[in-house]
Amino acid sequence: MNKKKIFNDPVYGFVTVPTELLFDLIEHPYFQRLRRIQQLGLTGFVYPGALHTRFHHALGAMHLMSMALRTLKDKHIKISAAEGEAALAAILLHDIGHGPLSHALETSIFHEVPHEQLSLYLMQRLNNEFNGALTLAIEIFQGSYHRPFFHQLVSSQLDMDRLDYLNRDSFYTGVQEGRPGADRLIKMLTVADEKLVLEEKAIYSIENFLVSRRLMYWQVYLHKTVTSAEQMIIRIMQRARDLARTGHALPASPDLQYFLAKPVSLLNFEQDDTILQRFVQLDDTDVWSAVKMWANHPDKVLSYMSRSMLDRHLFKIVLQSEPFDEEFQLGVVELIADHFQLPPDEAKLLMLTGRISNNAYDADGKDTIDVLTKRGRVVNVAEASDLPNIRALSQRVEKHYICYPKEIAQ
Repeated sequence: MNKKKIFNDPVYGFVTVPTELLFDLIEHPYFQRLRRIQQLGLTGFVYPGALHTRFHHALGAMHLMSMALRTLKDKHIKISAAEGEAALAAILLHDIGHGPLSHALETSIFHEVPHEQLSLYLMQRLNNEFNGALTLAIEIFQGSYHRPFFHQLVSSQLDMDRLDYLNRDSFYTGVQEGRPGADRLIKMLTVADEKLVLEEKAIYSIENFLVSRRLMYWQVYLHKTVTSAEQMIIRIMQRARDLARTGHALPASPDLQYFLAKPVSLLNFEQDDTILQRFVQLDDTDVWSAVKMWANHPDKVLSYMSRSMLDRHLFKIVLQSEPFDEEFQLGVVELIADHFQLPPDEAKLLMLTGRISNNAYDADGKDTIDVLTKRGRVVNVAEASDLPNIRALSQRVEKHYICYPKEIAQ
């Protein structure tokens, strides 16, 4: 059977799956599940075209990785066939542990179970199935391989993951200003002392990438309406979880019901193999079918929020630079209690507060974007650039939000 397949990607054109192992990984049920998980969760409520999946993104990231490896080989960086295939497998599987609706389940059902750790568990499982063929890919994914630039291509402040999701998300949302100039950045990559660096002439391209990233965060990922929708789905799942754990009947798929009914930590995933098997059965369909059923649930809070999500009757959201004072929050809860005839402890559940923050570049972190100067020095791009912009982009901007039903604001 011919396993060297070509697929047509709307962002990059024809993309090749270069080896049999990679093809078999794509065909695996764990990877096929990513077709049923949208890359941008609820962003489609604001940008109707943003309906692409994590399956698209993983294949796109693999394509950019193959371009990066080719660039490095052309610059006489020695990369063996095994290392190349392992790097492609690591980026292909980097998101395999993602739960439904982006990050909603990470914070509402599980207790501190990051998707990166679940990705690692699934890669280890696949490694057993494929008789150790992913051992090197796992080392690269974890950052334990002795050539650090491979891990940097998978996970860093300028990795193939970020380049693809900025490229792809700007394409599908139609936010053209968010395109990061991935092709030129990849052409400027090189390696110094086994670390990933960019040639000095890439400085303006790096700045363009960071500007694109900041713009995409405020205009797409942290868009205030998207934030409202995401916080609503998180609160819906939290309410469903609390009801399920206090003995209320709650219709849901068996696997979603399992996670709603009992607390699951990272330790539980490590100790009980069946929990991971349940997790890989979950996708966006489980959440949306449950929300449809919960819209008719006798619990007022759950049914109101579920119906609101289905009808896109999203909560009003207000943003400001300072936290909202307690008096204002108490006033909002009183209005909710009065309008919906709810006791204060339930009315409080229809008010959502929190903060969002963004810095396009962490200039002081251990994982910086480094530039190789013409004199052979490796320096942080924030120091190499004569533009004040990169320093400015590393400043963290924080906004506080409060969300509540629009009915009380009328």
